[in-house]
Amino acid sequence: MNLQHIPQIKHTESGNFFLLAGPCAIEGEEMALRIAEKLVGITDKLEIPFVFKGSFKKANRSRIDSFSGIGDEKALQILRKVSETFGVPTVTDIHTNEDADKAAQYVDILQIPAFLVRQTDLVVAAANTGRTVNLKKGQFMSPESMKHAVQKVLDCNNQNVMVTDRGTMFGYQDMIVDYRGIPTMQQYATTVLDVTHSLQQPNQTAGVTGGRPDMIETVAKAGIAVGVDGIFIETHFDPANAKSDGANMLHLDYFEDLMTKLVAIRKTVNQF
Repeated sequence: MNLQHIPQIKHTESGNFFLLAGPCAIEGEEMALRIAEKLVGITDKLEIPFVFKGSFKKANRSRIDSFSGIGDEKALQILRKVSETFGVPTVTDIHTNEDADKAAQYVDILQIPAFLVRQTDLVVAAANTGRTVNLKKGQFMSPESMKHAVQKVLDCNNQNVMVTDRGTMFGYQDMIVDYRGIPTMQQYATTVLDVTHSLQQPNQTAGVTGGRPDMIETVAKAGIAVGVDGIFIETHFDPANAKSDGANMLHLDYFEDLMTKLVAIRKTVNQF
């Protein structure tokens, strides 16, 4: 996939990894714009190609009373405002065939959640919009099996596809990243490492997913060192009070320091 096919993406000639980052869910306009402004400033300074991420709804909740969104149209309009305000592309995840056409009117990349990546109709619906498709690797899938998901997009005459590793189940309540999977999946498509979801600790008895944000820097550094094309990180200025996935998000205050380190590692790796 050629990054330049993504509308409004910048710094594609910098030699850096590209970044998908933002809050887990769109909680409101002010919070989305606040996070986007900070991320745009950092990525422009470091010349990192940047896509703003935000879920317009959260359909895969453990408990029925968990936050699922502020309303589809309202959240999608906020994503459009982020794009128009800062001149950056956006990505959101979809959960149904109907979501594909609806979200494609507002965002540049449609993301297929890991639990749904084997749903052929959903993948095809996303591919047929002509938007770039980001396929999350199922926590239960091998890297090799992702070639079939990629092929579904290609068979729809859509070459704009990427895959994202978000960890593999390690027992019932933990995730692990197998870095051998990155070069494997790069044979099929542009490959991203979802750092924060890889550190989830799902299936907690409280019904709220836990996480290990203290390991974000470790996992991200390793991903860049093995040559991943892109990095995915969820971030928030107040993770403790975020309405979704706060337990594994990176505090926005720490974002620039981490990106500076990753850019330095990437420059070193590019010498080999």
